Amino acid sequence: MKSWLLGSAMAFTLALPAATAFAASDDPLGPNGSIKHIVVIYQENHSFDNLYGNWGNVEGQAINGRANATPDDTIQVRQNGKTPYQCLLQVDVNLASPSPLPTSCTDNKGTTPINSAFGNAPFSIDSYIPSSDTTCPSPTVFAPTNGILNGHGLPGGCTRDLMHRYYSEIYQIDGGKQDLYVTGSDAAGLSMGFYDSTQLPIYNYLHAAGAPHYVIADNFFQGAFGGSFLNHQWLVAAATPVFVNAPNDASAQDLHSVVDKKGMPTNTPLYTSAQSFIKDAQLTASCTPPAGRPATPTGMTCGDYAVNTIQPWSQPYSPGTPAYKRLPPLANETIGDRLNEAGVKWAWYSGGWSNADGDIGAPGWSNGATSTDGCTDPNVNPTAVWPNCPDGDFQFHHQAFNFFKNYGPGTHARKEHLRDEQEFIARATSGTLLPVSFIKPLGEDNEHPGYASESTGSSHLVDLLNAIFNGPNGKDTLVIITYDEFGGQWDHVSPPGTGKTKGPHDQWGPGTRIPAILISQQFKHSGVDHVEHDTTSIAASLEHKFNLAPISKRDKDVANLAGAVDLGFFGAY
Repeated sequence: MKSWLLGSAMAFTLALPAATAFAASDDPLGPNGSIKHIVVIYQENHSFDNLYGNWGNVEGQAINGRANATPDDTIQVRQNGKTPYQCLLQVDVNLASPSPLPTSCTDNKGTTPINSAFGNAPFSIDSYIPSSDTTCPSPTVFAPTNGILNGHGLPGGCTRDLMHRYYSEIYQIDGGKQDLYVTGSDAAGLSMGFYDSTQLPIYNYLHAAGAPHYVIADNFFQGAFGGSFLNHQWLVAAATPVFVNAPNDASAQDLHSVVDKKGMPTNTPLYTSAQSFIKDAQLTASCTPPAGRPATPTGMTCGDYAVNTIQPWSQPYSPGTPAYKRLPPLANETIGDRLNEAGVKWAWYSGGWSNADGDIGAPGWSNGATSTDGCTDPNVNPTAVWPNCPDGDFQFHHQAFNFFKNYGPGTHARKEHLRDEQEFIARATSGTLLPVSFIKPLGEDNEHPGYASESTGSSHLVDLLNAIFNGPNGKDTLVIITYDEFGGQWDHVSPPGTGKTKGPHDQWGPGTRIPAILISQQFKHSGVDHVEHDTTSIAASLEHKFNLAPISKRDKDVANLAGAVDLGFFGAY
């Protein structure tokens, strides 16, 4: 792991200042409130039940965790939408039967037998793949689809990755029944796994003596169905981007998905489409498919919308990506534009940005000073061409603002606002935090299944918190930690717009419930916020703080986080 390691994630050296005085009528998150700096840390790919599901009570307030799930919430059903499985098929090499785990449960998919060590229920990942297991890939090596067998990788207890795509998640949620996560996943039964919340470094940090108080939000959903690319767009723009002039001709350059009558664009180990041609691609299905492609089912989202992982037009993008697979620069408005209009200083700090962007000599640069020296960092992407020297685990589609024309190469806005995580650390320790900071950790540190270790990512999170709260600005900073999306993991709570769950929603989401937590040294209490939020609540909170106009209808309608902040200040009502 590449890390600056401010110290052990388990070392708590917080020096809390005297409490800030304020009147009970004040809005701490309001324009004149005592919160002066907001830091958003955007982690990767976990549902609430997967990561925080057994967090437990917080100052006597119960979270809505796995213990609140009924059997109907947990039982996963077959492709017919009715018949439960007896066992969970496992394809991760460290969970498979009869080896390395003995078979204790048998089932079938049609005439194909299923041998498993798991019944049809959530299970503890830590019990089978602890953080000490050597199952993680090197940053320069693409991990096998079904993971790395223990003993053949690096320490960290990594699992394989799981499907997390726009149409697939809609199928998995099944109208709020939450019962097709296994059937709709390329990782099958792994989608029902969970971590012991109480063993996470972030949990131990927050429950150590002298730690700041926190508010956990247990009704917080990812802004849009699907994966990281789309939810990063909803974080900064509260909208789904359009691929301008997208080909619609069934050629190799036609990036539209093709879905069957159940809305699925792909087969999985437990789902076989009745349609001969389906395609899970970067864009939504075409509203008017060309000759040779099946019609898009009525009521299915369609158009030229970019919903799945796609590369940006501008560097940095994955080396060698042809132009037709890169999204043309976007012109819709972002929260960055709103902050700029109001004169509010902000930056997006990304782990590995200087190396990837070719910012020679900037904070975080760790490669050669000239083309003759080249890309010298040992973790560099093996296909990189100097001066763009991205880390092997640098995720190009996570760099949300790089997709926008306003922040393109050569612009002043890019130089001012798109910065390296190392610069954020320096600002935190020196007391020069900007009013708004977004932090996107490097791949090795972001908790993403498949290429990152959960324990390592959570430890990096703690390192960031130590930098903030041990720094001069810690006394008036609010940290918002959340995850971009569910990572293919089951959760028992229906998203708004599905089942009986109400709240702001549209054809894009919200999707599965995700972890979210607010931390401040000014908080007098810890607690649980049960108010419904989604990713756009972050933009709504910034709009509330700085008197900004909404970007879209969703962030206009959704609840901001002022109530959660009040809970930290004043306690449960």
